[in-house]
Amino acid sequence: GNQKATHSENSQGNKSQHAEEAIFYMNCRAAYLTVLRSSLENIKSKEQLSLVLQQAGRNPSQKTINKYWTSQTTSLNFDDFCAILKKEKPATRNELLEAFGKIDTDKAGYILHDELYKILTTRGDKMTWEEVTTITKQADFNCSGKLDYNKFCELYLTTREQCCKAARDRLEVDPRLRQQQFGNQTENSSEGITPPVSKPSPRISRKTDHKLAKGDSRAPSRPSSAQSGKASSSTTVTVGASSSRNTKLIIEPDTMKAWQCAQSKGCFYLEEDGEIISHKYRLHLPQRSAVCITIKPLHIPQAEGKPCHWLSVDTALFILKENETPENLQLVSFTELQHKEMFGWRGELGSGVYWLLPFTTGCRLRKQKTQIPGEAKLLCRDEDGELALTKEFRAALLDIFETIDLDGNGLLSLEEYNFFELRTSGEKCDQEAWAVCKENFEMKKNELTRQGFLDLNLMEANDRDGDPWDLWVTLLSLGYNKALEMTEACPFVIDICAERCRARIKAISLEAGGSQLSRAVCRSVVNKGEAKVLDGSENIIIHTSKSGSRVTSVIENKSENKVIIHVNNEQSKNCLNNRGLTVFAVEVAPKSTMVSQHVMPLNEQEEWIYSCVHSLV
Repeated sequence: GNQKATHSENSQGNKSQHAEEAIFYMNCRAAYLTVLRSSLENIKSKEQLSLVLQQAGRNPSQKTINKYWTSQTTSLNFDDFCAILKKEKPATRNELLEAFGKIDTDKAGYILHDELYKILTTRGDKMTWEEVTTITKQADFNCSGKLDYNKFCELYLTTREQCCKAARDRLEVDPRLRQQQFGNQTENSSEGITPPVSKPSPRISRKTDHKLAKGDSRAPSRPSSAQSGKASSSTTVTVGASSSRNTKLIIEPDTMKAWQCAQSKGCFYLEEDGEIISHKYRLHLPQRSAVCITIKPLHIPQAEGKPCHWLSVDTALFILKENETPENLQLVSFTELQHKEMFGWRGELGSGVYWLLPFTTGCRLRKQKTQIPGEAKLLCRDEDGELALTKEFRAALLDIFETIDLDGNGLLSLEEYNFFELRTSGEKCDQEAWAVCKENFEMKKNELTRQGFLDLNLMEANDRDGDPWDLWVTLLSLGYNKALEMTEACPFVIDICAERCRARIKAISLEAGGSQLSRAVCRSVVNKGEAKVLDGSENIIIHTSKSGSRVTSVIENKSENKVIIHVNNEQSKNCLNNRGLTVFAVEVAPKSTMVSQHVMPLNEQEEWIYSCVHSLV
């Protein structure tokens, strides 16, 4: 009875999730087609981007526009637009009131026009005097030289919803527009979906991870591209329950006892826009040797008893050989073998310098939508009335220390501490400032101890008279939520064992993988994967590679023209992908290769089927 009830709840939850997804893409399409004639047409200017975002109920700042429209941007397609809307959430009533509340320190509910003029014309995206005047002249929320910001927020939210509704209404009455299905779901995509039978594990059951969770007992809600006569290619990979985690590394412990090992920790961090950054490493091998390289999520002792969200995040390392210059890197291999949560590679490397680029697909390390019931308390007063760290915050800081102590010696060097500073404040601590730390906080061998690190954070709280705002900035930048759970970061550990010499590994930077990592991922899939030419288009090749518990597909465009490839995962079962979309489209530049998607099982205890159709639009 309990199993039936659970299954029923899951079915309803999945239907609700897909219905929500369908509404989101209908709103995306409605906004897009208010400004452009077709969803195949691209956004061609900053002004167009701003306008189409406004039609979707957003109010983008110039900073937001510049984030997505850089000096290299020439156009954005509908798929890009959907991705932007997923990242740029509309402001809620509470967020608006909180922003006004920071100006209205007396909590009177009003802001003087003089103060409003001063703020809006001198801060952020500066408005002109005339633009502010159009706000202060509105009788609906202005009276006696003051702005009633509660009324302003009400009108703003109402206007925003009316704007979105007008776009949806236009879409509904125009049959031509309703047929635009580029990069999104059809209107009835919430119907006819059979969810997986058993309940997914708690770690991966959140809403954003169900985008590819499809049953196989019914036909898709619209015919696949392969049935429509377009140039297309279909790929299916079936994987048994948990089998993907049991490809054992070929390592005999007895034969490696005499090998010399080096280790370094690191971390993946999720940025606000969904980009993932991590430490990058330089590996020096003094002589040719057999080598075993592994990476896995880091188990933190202090995290016991708390949910360790990051332990199910997939990890990998790409090994690149440095030739004459650091810019001239050649892909050697990557950690394609998997045993449980560990990924590894074993082979022979010549002497020289190598780069190790950590990688995660983003299937499981992604923005959280879960509501936090209450904010954890960071500070308290001790018996003498002095400010102190709460037990929960102290435990979180010790977890952080364990993560940023890259060499694992129980102390923080200036170099290790500066990675922490760059991540949390964007600045570095110089030798002079480090000497001041040495005078005030416990150190050993010129390195900061755990106690010194705790005292440093307590001093920061005292400097703010107990205001935890700066402490929360630090915690959030390190992937913690307001319940002090690490949900948007994944600490990892790298082990390198060499038979004939001691390897040296050193963290060099903390940044996004960039073009080097993208090229390495594409090259590894092209080298190892199965290649299929799109039927009817010999210049478009789909490469698909399975590595452990993930499948990656790469699109290679050998033609002289850019192409748009439609990607349909509707027949996949028990899957989630890094894009969070079941059906989408990607634009591939001429003579280039790009990742189409990474796919992983939603529930590893069940069989999962990756079934994808790529077709030329």
